[in-house]
Amino acid sequence: MTASRSFVLICTVGIFCFISYNMVRMPALSLFAESLGASPERIGLIVSVSTLTGVLLKLPSGALSDIYGRRFLLRIGVVAFGLPPFLYPFITNLDALTALRFLHGFATAIFAPSALATVAELYRERRGAALGTYTACTQSGSLLGPFLGGYLIHAAGFSTAFVTAGVFGCIAMVLFYTLHLDVSVPQRKEQGTAVVLSEMWKGFAAVAKNKIVLITSTTDAAKMIANGALMAFLPLYGVSAGLNPGEVGILFTVQAFTSFFSKPIMGRISDRVGRQPLIVLGLFICAGTFVCIPHVSMFPVLLLLSAGFGFGEAVVSSSSSALVADSSEFKTLGAGMGMQGTIMDIGHASGPLLAGVLIARMNYTSAFMVIAGVQLAAAVVFWLTMKNK
Repeated sequence: MTASRSFVLICTVGIFCFISYNMVRMPALSLFAESLGASPERIGLIVSVSTLTGVLLKLPSGALSDIYGRRFLLRIGVVAFGLPPFLYPFITNLDALTALRFLHGFATAIFAPSALATVAELYRERRGAALGTYTACTQSGSLLGPFLGGYLIHAAGFSTAFVTAGVFGCIAMVLFYTLHLDVSVPQRKEQGTAVVLSEMWKGFAAVAKNKIVLITSTTDAAKMIANGALMAFLPLYGVSAGLNPGEVGILFTVQAFTSFFSKPIMGRISDRVGRQPLIVLGLFICAGTFVCIPHVSMFPVLLLLSAGFGFGEAVVSSSSSALVADSSEFKTLGAGMGMQGTIMDIGHASGPLLAGVLIARMNYTSAFMVIAGVQLAAAVVFWLTMKNK
């Protein structure tokens, strides 16, 4: 399989994986948790717990892909996407839902760093464009998943939405296991656990000393705080403003639609004009649209703001992943992408938790204002840090 065909395969598998994942996640998860009696704080925990899996596993899984090869980790990741959705219809209490969300988080924790590293290896000269295209494909899961999930919940109930999500995940499994992904596999002798751990630690140490990787990933995490807050509480805010679950799903679809078409374009622009200015610009766009959301209840205006936030996400993501790849050595590329994923997931997990606490004690307007301020502060710190370097 040529590089282009491998790229098409990884993008196609990513589309089906993330359609499945996002059908469960937006807007179904928050509404399902609320139907089981969850408070705002508990909803924040349930939405964030799958991301906590990524915090724990993305860096180790990325480092392991440097040792054992990307294909090995990707095989495990697609299974973690395909099977868990079939368990959701059997959930009847919040503790079981929390545990299942933690398990389901293995999907992105294992799959994402290896997929990003694979794309970065296939296209070393055009990483911005290639990573922008791949992340746009995964973003299409955020485009179709919420729309299908919201419609199915509104028309047929939670169980139908969850089972349909499982079907999409199984399609991804069949594609990946049927077609051969042509990527390099490390040539290594059989090694004991101590040697493998030592190699992983070398990857960790090399990445941990890379200040550009750390500051870029931390800046990306600020964007993910807002993303996680929207994922958890935009469904509840939308329903309280008079929208039905299908319309709330369309809000997420429009957000993903804008990001989907913007990422490849912004990736190409970042290859030409540089990564740092676009990262700062994207954070300002995210903060500006995010803070306006709780001030409006009209569906067309919410659609416009969701689209704006999606564009801001595209501007940041298409440049940040490429900047991390540019700054990582070839032998630690998986660890570098894993480090970025880990720090991003810390932000993503913090968003629902922070928003849940703030909304319970304040209101939507004040909570969103605080989170927007975090994004603006991150943009300023990133710009000053990169300017000094």
